[in-house]
Amino acid sequence: MIKRDYYLDRIINGYETVPIVILIGARQVGKTSLMKMFEFNGKRLFLNGQDPETYALFEKLSDIEAYLKIYLDENMNGLLLIDEFQFIPGISTMLKLLTDKHNGLRILCSGSSSLHILQNVEESLAGRVRIVEVFSLSFSEYIRFSDPDLHRLFLSLDSETTDSAITAPITKLLSQYLVFGGLPRAALKKDPEEKVAVLDDIYKTYLLRDVKFYIRNEHFVGFNKLLRLLALQTGNLVNFNEISRETGLPYRSCQEYVDLLQQMYIIKLVEPYQTNKRSAITRMKKIFFCDMGVRNILNTDFGEMDFRADKGAVFENYVLLELWRNLKPGGTIRFYRTSDGAEVDFIMSQVFTTYAIECKYKHLNKPAHSKALLTFSASENIPNPVIVNKNLNTIDRNVHFIQGYLADRIGK
Repeated sequence: MIKRDYYLDRIINGYETVPIVILIGARQVGKTSLMKMFEFNGKRLFLNGQDPETYALFEKLSDIEAYLKIYLDENMNGLLLIDEFQFIPGISTMLKLLTDKHNGLRILCSGSSSLHILQNVEESLAGRVRIVEVFSLSFSEYIRFSDPDLHRLFLSLDSETTDSAITAPITKLLSQYLVFGGLPRAALKKDPEEKVAVLDDIYKTYLLRDVKFYIRNEHFVGFNKLLRLLALQTGNLVNFNEISRETGLPYRSCQEYVDLLQQMYIIKLVEPYQTNKRSAITRMKKIFFCDMGVRNILNTDFGEMDFRADKGAVFENYVLLELWRNLKPGGTIRFYRTSDGAEVDFIMSQVFTTYAIECKYKHLNKPAHSKALLTFSASENIPNPVIVNKNLNTIDRNVHFIQGYLADRIGK
């Protein structure tokens, strides 16, 4: 089990100010593993929120207190871990009562979606909880899972690195990552067919099973069409009229199901960047997936990246995920599009800095500029726009060209 230091550090930081930390994210991204690998100097007790015996314990405060005094610590000190805590009715109120009464108790929970969780947390646990979003493996983590020695080399690379035989294994691994994504179970498999089998199992066993609870029976065929249509539209604007027409689902249901998928961390919708200029007219959002492997299993396409018709969309999706993982509190990611078709892929606004980013899955022998990127950056006073590409690291006309595998360095 390889440590995911980024998330472990965020848990530690959370406990410096609050008694409860909640990990939320899609199924199979590694939340349970994080809970088990989190090191705590004291006693610990692990409970499964899907176990009927577990949520029966939380019906009364006196019952759960008595249980914890026996199985955790008689003084109510220690770490209580609750996996899939959202299945326990009234859990937020009970956690509030426990931590208000017992100062030495720390609680670490996981939940598989933000459905109802954030609302309940805001109502019951305000000021007592830190929410940590957990995603599938970043590319850096994927390298570490695949080859720890190669990961040490990767960490030594920067914007001065040139494309060479030394970086070739990293470039090759990025191509694999773009196809199979970063879900840990799939990442740990070496054989491509085994990776596909794991992704298919995750899709059928977890994704479809979880959403069935929220989908009307008569809509399930249309919902499956919606999933596949969204996969085909990766990087494009979400047009609910078109989705409704293609799937046969009512317009309102299409909106509800897309929102459901976002709350379950299956997809990510990116909103348009608003300026005072009338040329930026679109209000529609762009669709991306939270893991490329899930996207590709829906699209049933695991072909090599260089020969795919959708390689540009997949690469853009990858860059978004790397930016999203690095987003600081208060930060946003938007896109920009004008009425005449000029577009900037991403505008990442951190608290003190804004980045304009263009994605080009191309091998560049020399800098190739984007007129839209230059124009937008000048008009919005963004000093150092970025073009993420396959192979080129350089600065030209104040534009930073960086290789795709260094996308996680943007905004750090």
